[in-house]
Amino acid sequence: MNFLSLIGIEFKKIKRSKILLILLFATIVLWLPSIFNAPMNFEMDKEGISPENSFLMQGLLGLAWFMYPASMVVGTLLLNQIERSNKGYLKMLALPVSIRKLSMAKFVVLLTLAAIQILMAVVLYFISAAIVTQTQDYDFILSPLFVLKEAGLLYLSSIPMLAVFWMFSVCIKTPIFAIGVGLASIVPSVLMINTKIWYAYPMCYPFFIINSEYGKLATNLSNKEVNLIPGLPIAVIITILCLAVSSIRFWKAERR
Repeated sequence: MNFLSLIGIEFKKIKRSKILLILLFATIVLWLPSIFNAPMNFEMDKEGISPENSFLMQGLLGLAWFMYPASMVVGTLLLNQIERSNKGYLKMLALPVSIRKLSMAKFVVLLTLAAIQILMAVVLYFISAAIVTQTQDYDFILSPLFVLKEAGLLYLSSIPMLAVFWMFSVCIKTPIFAIGVGLASIVPSVLMINTKIWYAYPMCYPFFIINSEYGKLATNLSNKEVNLIPGLPIAVIITILCLAVSSIRFWKAERR
């Protein structure tokens, strides 16, 4: 069975799951406070950022710091539980399929779910911006290209983090512990972005990138520079190592 066929099978498995509904609910919850607290964006003079930019970036900061990583932690768990709940792994193991390819296929599904949630966030941003434009009598809607650029940076920077979360879900068999470790790993992001070795902690990448973008728009705030060297090579190494461990450990107990 080739890799593309495996990916297709994995997508069919999540059709009946509630993963997409969970991602949508989390994204709606993200933007509701932004709508209710829209007047606060007019009070950002000290930071030197316009209300419309503040509205977008505050939402993306909330997404990058907790809502998006937490959703992905839950997503990785559900991807694995789909197999374990109905002992579907027994059927998959009976097929002539490479376990390593299967692990990578599931990771591709995770990457797709991540992209879907960020696109949901973009769509709901425009809906929210349109609502507050009417309620505040001020144009909060930014250029779609600018919004997509910021969302794209968030997504690309999160790939190493997703690889770590996938490794957690594969290596930690107890679901509660897997979720606990994943959620606990998110919290130190606030501290790590303020260190010189932020690139050693993948869970802070999305939050760091959005903070950096925020600094570019807020003229009175210091900007956190993204150093591609050694940041990018380390991010690539971490991603490869986590995926390698996941491929080796994937369903190891079930194969015994």
